[in-house]
Amino acid sequence: MLGCPNYQLLSLVLILLLITVDPSSQESRVKSGVFLSPAFVLEPGSVSNKFYFNIGFPKGHIAIKNFDAEVVDEAGNAVPLYETYLHHWVVIRYYNRKGVEVTKYHDDLGFHQSDFIVKRNSGICGGGLSQYFGLGSETRKTITYVPDPYGIEVGNPVEVPPGYEEKWLLNVHAIDTRGAEDRLGCTECRCDLYNVTKDEHDRVIEPDYIGGLRCCYDETRCRVKDGFQGSRRSLYLKYTVKYIDWEASIVPVKIYILDITDTWKKPEKSTATVSRHHCQIEYLVESCSSAVANVDCTHTKKIIVTFPSGGDVIYGVAHQHTGGTGMALHGENGRVICSSLPIY
Repeated sequence: MLGCPNYQLLSLVLILLLITVDPSSQESRVKSGVFLSPAFVLEPGSVSNKFYFNIGFPKGHIAIKNFDAEVVDEAGNAVPLYETYLHHWVVIRYYNRKGVEVTKYHDDLGFHQSDFIVKRNSGICGGGLSQYFGLGSETRKTITYVPDPYGIEVGNPVEVPPGYEEKWLLNVHAIDTRGAEDRLGCTECRCDLYNVTKDEHDRVIEPDYIGGLRCCYDETRCRVKDGFQGSRRSLYLKYTVKYIDWEASIVPVKIYILDITDTWKKPEKSTATVSRHHCQIEYLVESCSSAVANVDCTHTKKIIVTFPSGGDVIYGVAHQHTGGTGMALHGENGRVICSSLPIY
């Protein structure tokens, strides 16, 4: 799909894993854990965007090798994207004070809360994008395996603050598009289709905000065709974690998340440490002029960023919404290091 339709919004996030020490060979026995999120109930046009605390996750000091997920129904059958659009899912690592139940999540909690501490990835975005894992509609066709001898280290008791426990948080944003009057518009979260004038924090939505996350929040509803009937159903995010017990031969990696909407500019003649960047997460893709044929309407966006430390890239993947034609990471010399191409 090469066209860039009006009101299209893309949230393109690239995940990079950079090694921190020299690699060494290893023989590993991979274990696997399969988990289900709590049920979220959808009916035609409805939206679920909920946060689930203390989800099922492998215990102990481990190295994660693979993290896959998909939406399934009560019988365990995979649900097609044309029925339930998986806008995104993210998994966040956090420390919870022992004996205290946390029931609400905000992106800006960071280390400023006494009972809930987000263990962010190593990325350079400030505010959101603190997750360790996450994709969206491209989930089923994307390989996420971290090759030997590398692994994502979690569960190290030395890193957990005294009096706290390491836990995991899951956010699933799903949109039921059965019977939708405009399926693409629903997945793009166009505000007119959701009939909302305020976001979930009761802030007035500006007229020039045509669509995006502020319009398709939890419990909103996209317009469906008159007379369409569809059942309510319980769905789940089924996720599989492959891992090995931690050992000295494993090469630990860091997770970096970049955002194509990053507004950071490199200061001239500056050697200062890279500060947190302002990542907008989503942006409006302007439509082409009427003089341009739809097949030739392609929007291109690029950013240049500097990492706070050096290393080798061993894995990368892009998160793209409908209409995206691909994303690539280039090195300083312009060579393509890795790329993600969507399947339509």
